[in-house]
Amino acid sequence: METTFDFEKPIADLYTQIEKVKQVEEKTKVDMGATVRELEVKLEQTKQEVYSTMTGWQKVQMSRHPERPQTFDYIDLICEDFVELHGDRTVRDDKAIIGGFAKIDGQSVMVIGHQKGKNTKERQFRNFGMANPEGYRKALRLMKMAEKFGKPVVTLIDTMGAYPGLEAEERGQGEAIARNLLEMSVLKVPVICIVIGEGASGGALGIGIGDRVYMLQNTWYSVISPESCSSILWRSWDQKEQAAESLKLTAEDMLGNQLIDGIIEEPLGGAHQDPETTALNVKKKILDDLAILSAKSEDELVAERIDKFSKMGVVNE
Repeated sequence: METTFDFEKPIADLYTQIEKVKQVEEKTKVDMGATVRELEVKLEQTKQEVYSTMTGWQKVQMSRHPERPQTFDYIDLICEDFVELHGDRTVRDDKAIIGGFAKIDGQSVMVIGHQKGKNTKERQFRNFGMANPEGYRKALRLMKMAEKFGKPVVTLIDTMGAYPGLEAEERGQGEAIARNLLEMSVLKVPVICIVIGEGASGGALGIGIGDRVYMLQNTWYSVISPESCSSILWRSWDQKEQAAESLKLTAEDMLGNQLIDGIIEEPLGGAHQDPETTALNVKKKILDDLAILSAKSEDELVAERIDKFSKMGVVNE
């Protein structure tokens, strides 16, 4: 295991033990097969125990794994004929949000998503997936183009939040996100939103209003990150684990509170362990829902979408 978190140490230790036993077997030519098999059984049991009892903070860590698939990875794995489109036609092309037309099993869709980057240079180029106002305006331009041609919209959410810099505020960060919320709620084509990593604050909501909203199993979706919540309430990041539990930000919490429509399963140990299988699960969910949503009229889509989000947070006494 190349990158491991603290809670994965028992798993990493077993991998190391198995490797050492194999090295001894190779050096001494003594059959150690029984020992290897015993350790492999223990490894699988440990994986089940560790990954089935993850805390909220551990899932936040998993969503940030450096090898976790990002938007471009999913596009490569589930789409054909992707044509990237650039610019908001006002300021510039925001590299933190990518989008364009593609085909999924021959069906044309508009795919839009955050792109964080895989290494230091690419993360700087992509601004760590934190979009400026022009990123959300580019996303809206592409959605309107999809609506014009009657094509469904698929958004992939993975951001630490909208960029909080002074220049972003000067160019209307809040207005850009708010306009997207308004416009996405009345788009006359099917919209499917999937949280593939981090879903933080308005940065995620800016492309997160859809007929169906899903989260991958080891992702989070919240108004604020655990670190920022901890720094506000406790004046330090030390309480981030407690903050993560209190925020109820995991996929299970969000589904239980009826804020999302479902959870897309990941391979044991996270999406990075088997990106192909994860992508197939995402692809199946998209195609299944498009078959249902495409049969609805424009008025039905808009009315049901507005009703869906209007019911959130409403309490009857």
